[in-house]
Amino acid sequence: SRPARGSSGKMAAPMSRGSRGPEPGAAPYGNFPNYSRFHPPEGRVSLLPQGLLRSLFPAATRPLLGLDVGCNSGELSVALYQHLVGLQDSNSSPGAGKELNLLCCDIDPELIRRAQQSSPFPASISFASLDIMDSGAREPFLSSYLERFGRSSFDIGFCMSVTMWIHLNHGDRGLLDFLALLASLCTFLLVEPQPWKCYRAAARRLRRLGRDDFEHFRSLRINGDMAESITRILTQECAMELVRSFGSTSWDRSLLLFKSTGAGPEGSD
Repeated sequence: SRPARGSSGKMAAPMSRGSRGPEPGAAPYGNFPNYSRFHPPEGRVSLLPQGLLRSLFPAATRPLLGLDVGCNSGELSVALYQHLVGLQDSNSSPGAGKELNLLCCDIDPELIRRAQQSSPFPASISFASLDIMDSGAREPFLSSYLERFGRSSFDIGFCMSVTMWIHLNHGDRGLLDFLALLASLCTFLLVEPQPWKCYRAAARRLRRLGRDDFEHFRSLRINGDMAESITRILTQECAMELVRSFGSTSWDRSLLLFKSTGAGPEGSD
């Protein structure tokens, strides 16, 4: 759903920039240009309790820092931000911007350009084109962002329908590395894994378009119940614990909240 070539979430495959535009469905990195029409943000945010940030971070210094990987063109990022800080529109409660600063990245620069142009909260939500699986680009970029706040990690990360695209494009090792990276960067992590049926559907879409299959699809040993597999990886290999499952969206994707079992949030008293 929202991928990245190396990592972000909905990211698009390199596509021809000809006048006809990309073929429908040709988004091997999940960078669909009209993603939110198919999976509206309300279907996710309505599952999250309104006071989630206050309950997770009762004493932490503000602003909290959030990282949204694979943000596509930003509709879900903005909806998450509004829901979590209690904003319904950009004119209400100007002080809410001090509650949360959100960094959103995607592998597709065109989707990021659209997100930047339409963002109603430019002071609190930053959009950047980034392949999260490219450590040479990722490490200096994220370090620079965190240093602006005197921080070395994020309070909360969002990985919304991104894991499949990382897995298909980078294989089992890529998925393991990606989850370990997010666990190392974030105190809390909200993950919406795509179920295995979505992998098969993505592979079928590529074949119908006459494209090469995903390089790793047929060799993936991590398969089957992906929510269970990702929970096992994060809890057994990445020093996180499952705090809560917020149920499933109408399109059958679980929303899973994990917490680092290491040190407490940097900003806590």
